[in-house]
Amino acid sequence: MEKIQQQIAMTDPSIPFRASTSHTHYTWAKTFQCRPELYITPHTLEEIQKVVNLARRCRRRIVVVGCGHSPSILTCTSSWMVNLDHYSRVLNVDTEKKTLLVEGGIRLRQLNNEANNVGLTMPNLGSIDEQSIVGAIATATHGSALKHGLMSESVKSLRIVLANGQAVRCSSDQNQDLFRAALVSLGALGIITEVEFQMRDACNIEWEQSLQPLSKILGTWDTTLWTQKEYTRVWWMPYTKRAIVWTAERTDKPLRPAESNFYGGSVGFHTYHNLLWLSNYVPSILPWVEWFVFGMQYGFKPGLTTSAVEPLRTGLLMNCLYSQFVNEWALPLSKGPEAINRLSAWINREAGGGDIPFSNKGLYVHCPIEVRVSDTSRHEPRPYLDNTNADGPTLYLNATLYRAYLQDPPCKDRYYEAFEWLMREMGAKPHYAKNWQFTDSSYIEQAFGDELKQWIKVRNEADPEGMFLGEWHKQALGLGHGDTQFGLAEREVERKGAKPGDCQFWRGAVSASTSARETVAASASSDDGEEKPAFALKVHSPSASSSGDSYDMMRGSEARSMMLSGSEYDEDDDEGEVTDRDDRRFHGNPKEGFMGTQVFDKM
Repeated sequence: MEKIQQQIAMTDPSIPFRASTSHTHYTWAKTFQCRPELYITPHTLEEIQKVVNLARRCRRRIVVVGCGHSPSILTCTSSWMVNLDHYSRVLNVDTEKKTLLVEGGIRLRQLNNEANNVGLTMPNLGSIDEQSIVGAIATATHGSALKHGLMSESVKSLRIVLANGQAVRCSSDQNQDLFRAALVSLGALGIITEVEFQMRDACNIEWEQSLQPLSKILGTWDTTLWTQKEYTRVWWMPYTKRAIVWTAERTDKPLRPAESNFYGGSVGFHTYHNLLWLSNYVPSILPWVEWFVFGMQYGFKPGLTTSAVEPLRTGLLMNCLYSQFVNEWALPLSKGPEAINRLSAWINREAGGGDIPFSNKGLYVHCPIEVRVSDTSRHEPRPYLDNTNADGPTLYLNATLYRAYLQDPPCKDRYYEAFEWLMREMGAKPHYAKNWQFTDSSYIEQAFGDELKQWIKVRNEADPEGMFLGEWHKQALGLGHGDTQFGLAEREVERKGAKPGDCQFWRGAVSASTSARETVAASASSDDGEEKPAFALKVHSPSASSSGDSYDMMRGSEARSMMLSGSEYDEDDDEGEVTDRDDRRFHGNPKEGFMGTQVFDKM
């Protein structure tokens, strides 16, 4: 740490270096925790560039994190963690084009609130709006509508600080290769600092949900199921062979809350939570739990319908209920009935078991299995790592497992191994921000082919030393295997049990830190006796505001901030942000009622 402080002291003190040495990072579901060497919270572009330049000189990896929504080790590091919550302003509003230019740390909720103030809204959302805009884009976040694709399809342009410290703009017309790589970057290209996002006119949506037999879902799969409304989601309950169908479309009707009942608040929330906890010890009760819990809320017979009118910005949000594992894959929509029938046969121990070659003896799983759709096949340019079907609509199957009181369910490994096998057998691709764990990087290389190769080529040109690479990128994508070595890439050293619950503590190490290059020497003496940085910076430094330079011009160079500066070094104790600890974060849009938080107004 002393050598890092020496490096900081050599820079211009007019730009702060805001860092803590005592931060504990948790993933959103508390599946993993880590202790970064530095937790850095820049407020300006110059501060971000300073962080990157110092990391290069100090031989450190950088991980950018928002709410840590990905439940894997994707956001874990023992090196430097950067949070952009203080870099979250709206920079420009173009009401004619219906676009907002925002700083990269803005959370989706804030972005939508700001947009609503000028009569605009995001056209699509996933289940929650806690993520930063950059995190949502980087992991291929999506909603559920055939009229919409990945959230990244609404991105008009980006600005990204590369490993050389240069802030570069990219779009479909400018630095297109970098743009296509950055649209689903997995945090591995640099720090995305600005996003120009396409909005739509603010509006209300009327949604309704109803309990239907699975046979009806599959019977209308190719006709009306996904096309009758703009937004459609399905929650499949495998043991009762029923599903809740949620649909919504734009309306001019006034706001109308969903009808509430005594079970839809704290009673239902805690009842389900405790039953899930009990099922960890008596798994065979799970079919009964499914029948009882969802029957109490949505009816014990098909046909019960509830509805409401909400603003679009909140109406699309759903309640995640509890900490959870999520294993989601994307495959062509046309393969949906086959995938569901085979998985249903395996879960319910039917003859043939869906031809899935894994034992289901004594195995019981949670519900619901979430079924969603999108269509990015009409959008150009596609991100290199777009995991959706390029030739038509995409189906997403999400095998959710709850972690009651933060305890891992006993069925997880066997269920997910079988589920991933089925998805691979059907040619599906995983959702990056989920818990896929039984799929080797060789499958990903084969599934993405030349698109992955092109993404890696652009990534390696933008970050040749692997400043933004970690163990997740090696395991998932094969980066760092073979002859390719990255001096700043971080590898896993250990993971072990930690608190709370079954959380895992993750520890890593940067490759360069095991050699004499652990940190850059504080200075190097010159002939005239002056002290100079050991790694001299090559001067190629347009101002932070003039970032339209060609990406090609930046390759292979080291750029510097216009104002390299000293430090504002804060070592206050920091055990995690509010979003790291607040259980209410699992509720997509919590509303308070007489019986507590209305968590079951919709799934």
